[in-house]
Amino acid sequence: MKYIVILFLGLILFTACDNGGKSTFEFAGGTFKMALNNEPSTYIPRETRDLYSSTVLSQVMEGLVSYNPKDLSIQPQIAKSWKISPDGLIYTFTIRDNIKFHPHSIFKSEHARILSVDDVEHTFELICKKNQEGQLSPAYYLAFDGNLKGVDDFIEGKSKKISGINVAGNTITIELKERDNNFLSKLASITCAITSKRICESSLDQDMIGTGPFKFQGYREINKNEIVLAKNDDYYLVDESGNQLPYLDNIVFTIESKKLEQLEMFEKHELDFIAGLPTSRITKMLEGKLNEFNSVPPSLILSNNPLLTTNYLFFNLTDDRFKDVKVRQAFNYALDREKLGRDILKNQYYELGYYGIVPPLYEEFRGYDFNSIKQNGYHFNPEKAKQLLAEAGYPNGKGFGTINLRFNMDEIQSSICDEVSIQIAQILGININIDGSTFDKKEKDADFAKSELFRSGWAADYPSPESFLSLFYGKTVPENTSFASRFNQSRYQNANFDKLFELGKKSTKVSNQMKYFSEAEKILIKDAPFIPLWYRGDYEIVYSNVRNFHLNPLNIYNFTYVYKKEWTKEEYEKSMKEKKNFN
Repeated sequence: MKYIVILFLGLILFTACDNGGKSTFEFAGGTFKMALNNEPSTYIPRETRDLYSSTVLSQVMEGLVSYNPKDLSIQPQIAKSWKISPDGLIYTFTIRDNIKFHPHSIFKSEHARILSVDDVEHTFELICKKNQEGQLSPAYYLAFDGNLKGVDDFIEGKSKKISGINVAGNTITIELKERDNNFLSKLASITCAITSKRICESSLDQDMIGTGPFKFQGYREINKNEIVLAKNDDYYLVDESGNQLPYLDNIVFTIESKKLEQLEMFEKHELDFIAGLPTSRITKMLEGKLNEFNSVPPSLILSNNPLLTTNYLFFNLTDDRFKDVKVRQAFNYALDREKLGRDILKNQYYELGYYGIVPPLYEEFRGYDFNSIKQNGYHFNPEKAKQLLAEAGYPNGKGFGTINLRFNMDEIQSSICDEVSIQIAQILGININIDGSTFDKKEKDADFAKSELFRSGWAADYPSPESFLSLFYGKTVPENTSFASRFNQSRYQNANFDKLFELGKKSTKVSNQMKYFSEAEKILIKDAPFIPLWYRGDYEIVYSNVRNFHLNPLNIYNFTYVYKKEWTKEEYEKSMKEKKNFN
């Protein structure tokens, strides 16, 4: 993929001119800058599996529906409304008029840029079509996974159309085989963003042409590698006063894996926001800037944001050594998570990994049996770890051999993996070779099981335990071990887990969902195909002049309504009083 390098971006000056009947917000303009720990691995929505791709694409591409960043409720987007049949199987979406895709040479007229229901239908067909390697997209496993009427015949080439998708006028109807209470949330994921039929048929998917509030401008290479997005002047939404959205001129994402570098840029006002402070600087940063946090108005706003993100290791279960559950359990018992949290993470986490794959956010997952799951979890127990390894035929690690631990290189990942290798060597007598690479290379190696142990993290696509448990759903694992397993990278398979997982997905009551998912996770914990390390909760700091910037457990950033304006003391005090009264 090649893009034109932007050598200079001039400031865009806004005037109160007529823009198709839309007025201009008084404080419109400016640039928001933030860092990404890694380069996005793809710019094709249906192929998206990582937070970095999702963060960029979410500003450029849109789905039928989206999340409200304040409370994660589902709101209209490309679809202005929808209806759901009483049995929960048929969804009918009404598409907005006159939504335009971003400019591209493939569009020979302004009319050709207008989104139609054909674009929506074609997007879902692409999601359900195998690629050149014979693999289905991550979006398929997320949203449909055999539950779309007629999708099996379409995938197998027995039909040219998906019988469960029908268009009429400006509406599109999607018919499911079984009820899915999370279906709208799945459609809100960036993986289900609507793409242009013309763009895709011309094999230009990577050009990042969407309908979103910002359009891809290019890469800028000055001191850092930066991705630059520019305001979409043709965006269809306006604010309550009829002002053109978005307010910002540009968003700039700086690719920087080192947290210390990110912090230095933030302190120089080269970034407006930092998520996750470098562990070595937490105390100095928080205690050294108390006045900036506590003044009225403050210049910095600090949040400790619990996230729907789990950090963990997972085993390659095609490796004969890790086919023995006692070995996997031994590794779990051998890790001192308190030491990881204290010495490496510097207490920057929401919870340590004493639960399962689902982060223990009780408020988000009401009715989930976290207490029982924790009782089934793993705590540091060196003697039990040694006993289990000996029972598996490897007393004190004798005869086990060396294993490779793959991870994508950054400061915290390297430190975590070093500490893991030290602890495993001390307790189990097993040597671990630390093997770092780029994020994209690590993910591809994980897909093809090209190592024995992997460091990973998963941020939920939607707020349900299903999003996490689906990582171990056995029916997504290819029968041929030489094929990529892009979703269930550990290649874990357990029929009882799959049955409970499916019952949870089919349940019409949330209470039953939580019951089945909890039971499935207990099986998963006992089988131990992974080692939970910690559940992410970041210190996040933003300059106070950034308005309408909302943090949430899904780490979804929506910049449509973000603008910059310094606070006066009176304005800030009034805002805090109104917020207190509202709460």
